[in-house]
Amino acid sequence: MVETRVTRRSLLALGMAGALAGCGGGGLFGGDNSGDRAAAERESLRQRQTETGTTDSIWNLFSNREDPSTVLTVNRYIWTAALETLDFLPVEQVDPFSGVITTGFGTPPGGGRPYRATIAVTDAALDARSLNVALMTRNGPASAETVRAVENAILTRARQIRIRELGL
Repeated sequence: MVETRVTRRSLLALGMAGALAGCGGGGLFGGDNSGDRAAAERESLRQRQTETGTTDSIWNLFSNREDPSTVLTVNRYIWTAALETLDFLPVEQVDPFSGVITTGFGTPPGGGRPYRATIAVTDAALDARSLNVALMTRNGPASAETVRAVENAILTRARQIRIRELGL
C-alpha cells in the first residue's frame, strides 16, 4: 500500500514535471528549438512577401513600432490664419504638436452672439481637409453655415499669408 502511494506520487510528479517542461518553450529535456522556430518564421515571412508583396500581418496592429520622437506636422499657414482670424476669442489652450487650438467664449466684432471654438489642424497640406473647426454658442453647437464661413475665412487668410510669404 505504501509502495502504491509512492508510485502514484512519483508518476504524478513526473507528469507535472513533463507538463511544466512543455510550457517552458524548450524541449522536454531542456533542448532548445528556437533556431528551428526562427528559421520557420523567416520562411513564413518570405512566403508572405512573395504572395502579397508585403511582410505585414494582422499582428502588426498590436505592435508599437512607431518612433516615439515622431512629431506630427501641421500647416503653418492654416495655424497662423486660425489664430489671426479668431483673434477676438480668448485662447485657452494651444498645442502646436497635435495642431489643436481651444478658445473660450468671445463675441465677434459687430456680432452679438458669443462663440467658443476648437480648431484642429490635422495635416501639413494647405487643404480644406487639413482644417476642422467646431464652434459652440452658449445654447449649443453653432449652425453648419457659420462653421463653414469660419473655415472659409481661415483658409482664405492662410492662402493670403502663403502668397505674401512666397512673394507670388
